[in-house]
Amino acid sequence: MRKFSKSFQALWIGEIISEFGGAAGGIINGLLLYELTGSKEWMGVLWLVYFIPSLILQGISAPFLNHVVKEKMLQNIQLIRAGAYVLPLVGFLIGTDVGTILGLIVLQCLLGLMQPIYASLSFSLLPEVCNEKDLVEANGLLDGTIRLMGFIAPGVISLFLLISPMPYIYGFSSLMFLASYLALSRIPQLSKKKVGTWTKKFWWTEMKEGYRTFFKYPHLFQLTFLSSTVQFAVGATMVLSIPFVRGELNGDYWEYAIFSGAFPVGYALGMILLTKLPKTQQTMYLGLIGGGFSFLLLLLVTSIPFAWLCELLGGILFPLFNAQSAAIFQRDAPRDRLSQLSAVRLLFLRVTMPMGILFASSSLFDLSIRQIYFIVGIVIILPGLFYFLTSFFQPKTDSHANSNQKLW
Repeated sequence: MRKFSKSFQALWIGEIISEFGGAAGGIINGLLLYELTGSKEWMGVLWLVYFIPSLILQGISAPFLNHVVKEKMLQNIQLIRAGAYVLPLVGFLIGTDVGTILGLIVLQCLLGLMQPIYASLSFSLLPEVCNEKDLVEANGLLDGTIRLMGFIAPGVISLFLLISPMPYIYGFSSLMFLASYLALSRIPQLSKKKVGTWTKKFWWTEMKEGYRTFFKYPHLFQLTFLSSTVQFAVGATMVLSIPFVRGELNGDYWEYAIFSGAFPVGYALGMILLTKLPKTQQTMYLGLIGGGFSFLLLLLVTSIPFAWLCELLGGILFPLFNAQSAAIFQRDAPRDRLSQLSAVRLLFLRVTMPMGILFASSSLFDLSIRQIYFIVGIVIILPGLFYFLTSFFQPKTDSHANSNQKLW
């Protein structure tokens, strides 16, 4: 950590605290709503309230993100989140189920609106708080520790629930986001606000220019497409994991818990491995192909320990692609439009996850769980293999395509 700037360390600490608080609150959201309603339909409503406003804002907010002070906006978002997590707790303290449910819905809506803005701005801020040569490791460190928080949070919250009523966890999450705000406030203002005349014509012109610029850089679109295949797989596994372990393999709850935790643990190991390997295009694509291969192996798995190993393998290999592809995007996108292009990139990634959920849960295709895992693996491997092979034949004059040249 010493080689990273204090600004990056502040961003990293803020992200860790934020992710832990968000994961804690996310666990309670579903548990509390199901306890109050006993309805799976309400569970679906809760996620729709999150995703629909989020995707709409993701699509239309891109032009505005070039015209904000990123550091200040990130801090303001954490304050809004801190306040939003108090709403279900207030409903509970008032003593009405309607108030608690209403607080949950408003909370989910606000989280859905804030998440795409926060993710786009923090992604575009990273090159400003980190040396270019350290971008790959910085992305790996952020991604790996964030995923680790998603693994640690459920265990910690289960202990909290032994001594505290469920709704009080929202107070804990609120405090976490306040702490994240304090950590982010240590980042000096590095970006300058650009003032524009905000008219419908200006917004539309900026919107078109952002998408035009995005598609003007084919290698950025290529990396976004490959990352989207991974998100498609993530969406599918959200549906398949429990039926696979509990149904196909006849596993117990604790065995599923290990299965779900193997990937983030592997991701943390992959983050360490990333610091030891040469950061080349071949390494990047091999990480993607190997991660996809971990899904193919689930087609053949007949025992739970081997299923754990497959998830662990995927977790180790995917950071080799994710961190390097993110660093290339941050480095090569025009700096004056990085916030906007980050929002466009994130839109592609977030749209493909629900597509994976629909594919895995749909009865139209009449596919078994193992067959879906196989198809998901192929969706990742084939384009990854294509770009891996073509990287050997691209001209050496192109720094992005030179297979023998390190990315950094």
